[in-house]
Amino acid sequence: MIRISTLFMALVAVVTTVPVQAADKRYPVSSVTRIEIVEPSSATAWENKDFLDCSDVILTEEDVRYALQHIRRVSRKSYFSEYTERTGCSGGASVTFKNGKIIVIGIEPTGRINLFEVDEKLEPTKAPERFYECQPCKDRKMALLKDALDRADERRLRKLEAQGKIPPGEAERRLKNLRASR
Repeated sequence: MIRISTLFMALVAVVTTVPVQAADKRYPVSSVTRIEIVEPSSATAWENKDFLDCSDVILTEEDVRYALQHIRRVSRKSYFSEYTERTGCSGGASVTFKNGKIIVIGIEPTGRINLFEVDEKLEPTKAPERFYECQPCKDRKMALLKDALDRADERRLRKLEAQGKIPPGEAERRLKNLRASR
C-alpha cells in the first residue's frame, strides 16, 4: 500500500511540473546564441486596418524567445484552416543555436507560428516547414496591443461618424464602452 501511495505522489508531482504548453525540444531557447529580427512588421492580404494596423505590431527579440518556450506543433491542415484566427500581421526573425542550426520563424500576434530550417546563406534546407500555435503568445501580445486595438476602433468609429452612418457623439460613447469591455 505504501508503494502505491508513493508511486501516486510521484506521478502527481510529475504531472504538475510538466507545462501544459510544451516547447518543441528541437529548438531549445537555452541554446539560442543569436536572434536577428529580419522583418519587424509586415502586412499580408488578410490585414484589416479597421481591426488592427500592422504598423502597430512590432516583433521583438523577447517575442521570439517567448514563442520558442511555448510553441505547440500543429498540423499543416490545422494551421491553414478556414477557422484559424488571423490578423494579417506578422513579423519574422532568424534564430541561431549553439549547434549551428539556424531557423527562420514567422510569428503572428494571434499565436500562429511557422518556421523552417536554413543554412548559413539563409537558403531553406531539406527539413520540412513546421507549423505551430502558441496561445500564451497570443494572450501576451494581444494584451500589449490593447492600445493599438483602441486606436483602430477609434479610426473605424470616427470614419463611420464622418460618413453619417452613426449619429454625432455616438463614436465617443461606443469607444468608452469598447475600452471598458477590454
